[in-house]
Amino acid sequence: MDIKKVVVPVAGVGTRLLPVTKCQPKEMLPVGRKPGVQYVVEEAEASGLKQILFVTGRKKTSIEDHFDQDPELIQVLNQSGKSELLEELAFEEMDVSFFFVRQGEPKGLADAIATARDFVGDEHFVVCLGDSIILSRGESNLLERMLDCHVSNGAAATVALEEVPAENIHRYGAVKPADAEPGDVFRIADLIEKPPPDQVPSNLAIAARYVFSPEIFEAIDRTVPDRHGELQITDSIRILAQQGRPIWGVRLGANARRYDIGNFESYFVAFADFALADEKYGYTLRQHLYRRLGIRPDEA
Repeated sequence: MDIKKVVVPVAGVGTRLLPVTKCQPKEMLPVGRKPGVQYVVEEAEASGLKQILFVTGRKKTSIEDHFDQDPELIQVLNQSGKSELLEELAFEEMDVSFFFVRQGEPKGLADAIATARDFVGDEHFVVCLGDSIILSRGESNLLERMLDCHVSNGAAATVALEEVPAENIHRYGAVKPADAEPGDVFRIADLIEKPPPDQVPSNLAIAARYVFSPEIFEAIDRTVPDRHGELQITDSIRILAQQGRPIWGVRLGANARRYDIGNFESYFVAFADFALADEKYGYTLRQHLYRRLGIRPDEA
């Protein structure tokens, strides 16, 4: 099985980041020197995924513009003697094809994924949330591990997982491993979206990356809206699990981290970490912070 298609939902309104998201998609906010969604696309391309569908909404056209080639800008850079900046546009040459579809009225993540039905057809596919960056240092790509797991186990769905503090698990979709002591890759017995305290199955939360068989679309059709009228993809995957279909989980590696850029607190952390790690400007920023905090570099 050769999985080449990835769906990137980016239709969310971004209310938790107002006012900056009033006319700018949250996925286009800078994280270091790139917009957040560019990291997501580069992760997909590095995993061999060649066809990328953005599920967009109103006021999201800047995402399409960003990944489109800009010959006028290239000409300006060449004519103004700034050709060295062309390296910053290298992402335009990625060996991928981009597609776009509008979700219409946002009705939850499962509804957004359902808009990809015609794009996917009868193929297995990946879903990467556009407001979550997965950073892996010195280890294999998470998506590659997920694809290997999905194919080798004949899975109906494979999800990325991360451990979160017990007091925060109610904010996520959580999973119940089939084994009492699961390893880094394991079968999932059940899933619960935002579990109440008395129903928490584990501290393993779904981490913004999925691989699906086309069976997921029938499960979405059978999914009941939550109390907010939204269709939650965790509930759709749970339907597959209850049908006895194989659902697998892959943990983030020990040196991997997920950055959520959907609210100010986590966005500030993401920007700070990527800016401080920048090869060109990170050192200068660190020196500035030392001065502001009254810390000598040798004390840090």
